Amino acid sequence: MFHIALYEPRIAPNTGNIIRLAANNGCSLHLIEPLGFDLEEKKLRRTGLDYHDLANVTRHADYNAFLQAVDGHRILACTTKGSRSHDKIAYQAGDVLLFGSETHGLPDNVMQSIAPELRLRIPMMPDSRSLNLSNSVAIISYEAWRQLDFAGL
Repeated sequence: MFHIALYEPRIAPNTGNIIRLAANNGCSLHLIEPLGFDLEEKKLRRTGLDYHDLANVTRHADYNAFLQAVDGHRILACTTKGSRSHDKIAYQAGDVLLFGSETHGLPDNVMQSIAPELRLRIPMMPDSRSLNLSNSVAIISYEAWRQLDFAGL
């Protein structure tokens, strides 16, 4: 399946929604610290409901620890600054879908470490800035899974 990685997420309800999403689509979820909330935060528990036990969630102390954990997997940067539409790439089992924080996105050093053809974006109207993080994760992760004919069902 796929890996979803959140780089320094800031908003607990978004992460809770993504925990629930990962439990339902079979993706592994990676949380790259520092987080902008406590994992025990009430809003996180409420939005993730009872899916925390069904999701495969790993915390990483920093980006370097995360890179060691996913070594050998292709990393796709999912960003409004992407050069390729999310539906114009052939996803592979084991791909890492890396998303930036809600407030800052992915930092320049991370973006520069990922080849331009692996920087994906979701098409939006010209004057739009961004989508909600959990919506973006849902759109891209389900497109990736669809391309693999919903393997694992």
